[in-house]
Amino acid sequence: MLETSGGVLKWYAVCPEGRPVPDEMTQLARSYLLKTPLEARGLGFVVLHRCGNDFYFLIVCTWRGSNEVWETVFYKDGDAMVDFALFPREKTHKPTFCVWELAPIWHEQQTWVRFLKSARDEAAAQAWLGDRYAGAA
Repeated sequence: MLETSGGVLKWYAVCPEGRPVPDEMTQLARSYLLKTPLEARGLGFVVLHRCGNDFYFLIVCTWRGSNEVWETVFYKDGDAMVDFALFPREKTHKPTFCVWELAPIWHEQQTWVRFLKSARDEAAAQAWLGDRYAGAA
């Protein structure tokens, strides 16, 4: 879990089998999100995706309007970058999620539906927060 100034975010790492996200990269990503002003507010989740050897996507998603997932995408391209940066997305047709990222996203969709059908109180929010996906993608 990561608590920012405006949100509570579950944390997911997506990586190739046998090549986990290094702890120092996780710490760098978490530190970046804590020091960066985010438009993301409320309840949501983060996907830190290791792509290949040393390229990472850092995807921040929050729930808005009760049924919409909104995202902000950051990236880090190996040693060429000291820290994460906002991923450029100028074109009209924008990338969203890769097939591997969909495993935790599908889980989050299911747990959010359970939250929406609940009393939406503190107990329901805690149940949502504790319900995390772990496993193969």
